[in-house]
Amino acid sequence: MKKIYYLKTCDTCKRILKQIKGVISEEEYNNFTFQEIKTQKITVTQLDEMYYLTKSYEALFNRRAKKYKQMDLKNQILTEKDYKQLILEEYTFLKRPVIIFETNIFVGNSKKEVEKIVAFLER
Repeated sequence: MKKIYYLKTCDTCKRILKQIKGVISEEEYNNFTFQEIKTQKITVTQLDEMYYLTKSYEALFNRRAKKYKQMDLKNQILTEKDYKQLILEEYTFLKRPVIIFETNIFVGNSKKEVEKIVAFLER
């Protein structure tokens, strides 16, 4: 499976997708399935697939989302079940982009993670 979960209004997602497009062929890029998470919500099955690769819903959780602050979640003790439920309820709680390439998963947009994505795809 080659899949990218992203948010089309996110400039960081756009930048990372452009970087990816620059290191692989047009054909390989077009073999990815793209899912815009605001208009096409993450399903339980999809989230479970991501969990299978990361072994953690917390690793998929975006603490930089505005709603994280609004809901005062930093002052709560959250379980894996809580992280899963929050991601399913609100698309902004999924770190993005999430890039799945066969059995490899890359989550988020940190400089280190983007470097890992690019290095993996350049191989």
